[in-house]
Amino acid sequence: MALAVALTSYLPCTLAAMEAGVINEYAASRVFEATACASEDVAAEVDSLWAGRSDDRNPPALRRLVNSLLMRVDPEGYERRRQEKVAARRLEIRHGEHGSSTLFTMDQLRLDALVERCLGSHGCAGKPKAQIFVHIDLPTLLGPRDNPAELAGCGDISPEMARAIAFDADSVWNRIVDEPMTGRNRPAQYTDLDHKRAWKDGGGADQANFRPLCRVHHVLRGEPGWTFTTDE
Repeated sequence: MALAVALTSYLPCTLAAMEAGVINEYAASRVFEATACASEDVAAEVDSLWAGRSDDRNPPALRRLVNSLLMRVDPEGYERRRQEKVAARRLEIRHGEHGSSTLFTMDQLRLDALVERCLGSHGCAGKPKAQIFVHIDLPTLLGPRDNPAELAGCGDISPEMARAIAFDADSVWNRIVDEPMTGRNRPAQYTDLDHKRAWKDGGGADQANFRPLCRVHHVLRGEPGWTFTTDE
């Protein structure tokens, strides 16, 4: 019922995309769920923006896009909601039948202790620490700008959250040089190892025959009509 009301009032572009067969009802519900936390005016602006920008219409990708746009349209609201979520963090234990229990929630300090152990932080000497990759531009990192950052594997995060992670006492910074005009960069974890000479043609799994390609070009080079060459 709530989805129907939203589609016929402040999410007209999402409704139009669904009626045109561009997205299905489940994808439309993801747009609704992502914008339900904001005012109708903000949600309507996000609705008008996503419809002209999304090339990937599967529901998870669409929700990530909507969340990213929501952060840009309403950065103060996004940060306020993030802080409220942090303040409400907890674990919970529910006792079930047949002698079983499920851990859901306790208090904030116990959750923080659990996170600390999981990340291999203080009190876990000798164990590897978790690696968390945050991509952020230098002006935002230092404060003059407030552009969204990217948390690898998750999506866009607020500049406040990115700075909190970056300036944690245990954080390690690794500089990656971007293309200067566009800021384009392909992190290593997003690439495939490709054989210069195909495995079926005798190419080996060695340093001389391996090079990283993004997934699009890795797949594309095997399509008819395409050739791939490298210089020295």
